[in-house]
Amino acid sequence: MSSSPVSSTPVLRTVLIWSAVVTGALLVVAAVVGFLVAGTTGLWSALLGVLLAALFLGITAASILIANCWYGDPLYVPIFFGIVLGGWILKLVLFIVALIVLRGQPWIEPMVFFVAVVVSVLASLVVDVVVLTRMRIPHVSDTTLPTTVEEPDAAPRASGSSRSSESDADAEGRGA
Repeated sequence: MSSSPVSSTPVLRTVLIWSAVVTGALLVVAAVVGFLVAGTTGLWSALLGVLLAALFLGITAASILIANCWYGDPLYVPIFFGIVLGGWILKLVLFIVALIVLRGQPWIEPMVFFVAVVVSVLASLVVDVVVLTRMRIPHVSDTTLPTTVEEPDAAPRASGSSRSSESDADAEGRGA
């Protein structure tokens, strides 16, 4: 796997990997808890809630990773924002379609579904925070910063004065 020049790429890859692991664990826990709370209806509601949350949360990270493939291209910025905005629009459309399709379904337990979505979103936020605080993003450390360069025969400048150099000479000649 080649190293990307974009510093967000390794972070987002790690977020996606850990999110997949946490989603897998949440699917097992949600299935058991959903089944214990509301039977088969609770099981399917919990599984669907976790999967939908994982899908929606993964679209943003995936769209940024896809957009980073164009880094270095003269059109990188418009391509990047077009892909990311397209991902957000896709999430909005999928969310509306999911709400319309799932509304009133007899095999959905609304409270189990809601709790599964909320727990999944919170778990995803925890993954994001942990990954971002523990990632070591490379930075430039062997660069010398510019220093002040003194001009060799530079005359002192009048601070805040708008007088011309002729009026300065006149003032010095009068002893002022």
